[in-house]
Amino acid sequence: MNHPILFTPMQIGNLNLANRIVIAPMAQYSSEDGKMNDWHLMHLGQLASSGAGLLTIEGTAVSPEGRTTYADVGLYSDESEASMARVLLGVRRWSDIPIGIQINHAGRKGSRQKMWDGGTQIPPGQPNGWKTYAPSPIAFAASDTSPVAFDRDGLAAIRNAFAAAAQRASRLGLDFIEILGGHGYLIHQFLSPLSNRRDDEYGGSLENRMRFPLEVFEAVRAAFAPERPVTMRVSGTDWVEGGWSIEETVALVEALQARGAAAINVSSGGSSPSAQIPVGPGYQLPLARAVKQATTLPVIAVGMITDFEQAESILRSGDADLIALARAMLYDPRWPWHAAAHFGTQIRAPKQYLRSQPNGLRSLFL
Repeated sequence: MNHPILFTPMQIGNLNLANRIVIAPMAQYSSEDGKMNDWHLMHLGQLASSGAGLLTIEGTAVSPEGRTTYADVGLYSDESEASMARVLLGVRRWSDIPIGIQINHAGRKGSRQKMWDGGTQIPPGQPNGWKTYAPSPIAFAASDTSPVAFDRDGLAAIRNAFAAAAQRASRLGLDFIEILGGHGYLIHQFLSPLSNRRDDEYGGSLENRMRFPLEVFEAVRAAFAPERPVTMRVSGTDWVEGGWSIEETVALVEALQARGAAAINVSSGGSSPSAQIPVGPGYQLPLARAVKQATTLPVIAVGMITDFEQAESILRSGDADLIALARAMLYDPRWPWHAAAHFGTQIRAPKQYLRSQPNGLRSLFL
């Protein structure tokens, strides 16, 4: 075939990528008090030598109560910043892959057990539990404790927390920020009528429900290094009647583009445990396609993309500009190598690994 699009360069804002493969943020539930440790050095280190075009640090909380679990990474204190600096120093010593971070506040979906311990919510006052806050006092699941609705001071504090995390990310030299605006977390909670029942200027109409998410984006954009891109991950739909829709997503993306967003990562769901999601290969591509048709921003497709030809066909069809991989990269941290071999093209690899090329693929590595 002609040179695969998957291995052509790409730009997100001023950030140059060697190819279209994005390593998506993947929660590791392995931090202590928000601080990274040697697990994160090993995890990110192996992914940094994968040959992908971009590496994203897992969803990182902007405040302690913004964590999903007590073992989430945070970027809200000098100690958490120092621990991340140590990990980044180790990774960057051996890899020049662009590295960014996804920042988040869990809202009503916080205070939970680790996913391998069931992921249920821990009530406030119990070990590793805390009181959660949200746009409205509506629990995510029937077994959850109802969150407290944010007042104006609380909203200001969260905006400031996002901005402070962006300043820390800037000091760390991170190449981009992705704001998590989907998956039922706080930004998405303001967007979705399933979780936002406010009767002030932050609830009701689409314009009002978008107000706080756009304020957060503006605060992050103003706090982060101006030459580095800020992007957002969105849920294209709640998969629930009367919930957040793809038409509303397009309106949000248009507003984000007007405010300087550099790219959009299109996912879905997360607002309701009763959502009927048609999970399968490519199930979120119609959402990415709708966003791609409505914007000139680079669009990142994600969700059950595992096959080399599948990834290439998404780019060739014009449904998206980049491919984000998560679980596929955990299972096969050399996925980009194997994709390059499949398409008969070349990819960069650490000099320490050059001798790993199979005899029939002596031209694989640059």
